Amino acid sequence: MSQNSTAPAFDAADPVALTQALIRCPSVTPAEGGALALLDAVLTAEGFTVDRPVFSAPGMPDVENLYARIGADGPVLVIAGHTDVVPPGDLAAWTRDPFAATIVDGVLYGRGACDMKGGLAAMVAAAIRYRRENPQSHGSVAFLITGDEEGPAVNGTVKLLEWAKARGERFDHCLLGEPTNPANMSDMIKIGRRGSLTGKLTVAGVQGHVGYPHLAQNPIRGMVRLLAGLDASPLDAGTEHFDPSNLEVTTLDVGNPASNVIPAQAKAVFNIRFNDLWTPETLAAEIERRLREAAGNTVRYEITFEPTNAVAFLTKPGPFVAMVADAVEAETGKRPALSTTGGTSDARFIKNYCPVVEYGVVGQTMHQIDERVALVDLAALERITHRLLSAYFAAAPTA
Repeated sequence: MSQNSTAPAFDAADPVALTQALIRCPSVTPAEGGALALLDAVLTAEGFTVDRPVFSAPGMPDVENLYARIGADGPVLVIAGHTDVVPPGDLAAWTRDPFAATIVDGVLYGRGACDMKGGLAAMVAAAIRYRRENPQSHGSVAFLITGDEEGPAVNGTVKLLEWAKARGERFDHCLLGEPTNPANMSDMIKIGRRGSLTGKLTVAGVQGHVGYPHLAQNPIRGMVRLLAGLDASPLDAGTEHFDPSNLEVTTLDVGNPASNVIPAQAKAVFNIRFNDLWTPETLAAEIERRLREAAGNTVRYEITFEPTNAVAFLTKPGPFVAMVADAVEAETGKRPALSTTGGTSDARFIKNYCPVVEYGVVGQTMHQIDERVALVDLAALERITHRLLSAYFAAAPTA
């Protein structure tokens, strides 16, 4: 249960003040850094029931998580996010202290400002304001917050969802506060994500002197042949909501410092971001087919695939997606695009429990030096979330 019930000294319905307080907690993954304790205090003071389960796994750091809920009946709208941040990097390169939460000319600087303490704070503030204004509201608001999104993602959202389900918690819809907008708060809602599959390819040769090529076999030629085979034709043409799947070679190495030696082997690593036409299994089978065809009987190779939990998924446009888009349009004056671009997120786990969409602040500076968020964007996200909550509990969508 809650470990900290001391109310904060600021108004938690103020998204800027709450973002500043969260940034000042140095929660570099997997450290809790005081961020979950802060949210515990904030939400407990507003009447939420708060739990902070800690999950473990062999060889992995223990990770604190937070689950909070107010309301006893349905529907249940869960707001998801994370408080862990990536390391700040070279502190001397920052123009402001990454954990001071400094405001300059209407912009708030700090690690996690946009990914995603700012988005999380704005949504928490909106939920608090909504419940203050509607203390007898039917339905429930829940928060599903992890400290393990930027890390291995083993002791975080996956286990928190399992933990909640075992306790009898059920969710109708989820809003994940990742920084989805490319440039403006009206730009984009994520309704799905591509999957990710990484392959490691090794081509065997015979090491030898470049002056005696008949006594050696150059694996680089075989590697070029195999990679050309993988790239000979598109994996697909895309779908209604997804771009075509793309394969990108990310490393190519022979480990050979000598210019007069034919290397013994060549290695390549590639990553595929794939759409909902594929699963990791069917995609791996297609890659293996293309390699066999390209290799013929002359190229000796080995292919392995890294385990992946990053599968492609889609929350099909329907009443809930429309409700989120309506809230954005009402507050910004422009209807956002529905997108499935970008990398993976914890939505890939949440989609197994309920429909999930992602919407947050502008993400131009996430993971960068001088990460920052505009104060007007925090205010806009708070208003959008408040409007969504009001509409949702007035008439909960069915899909």
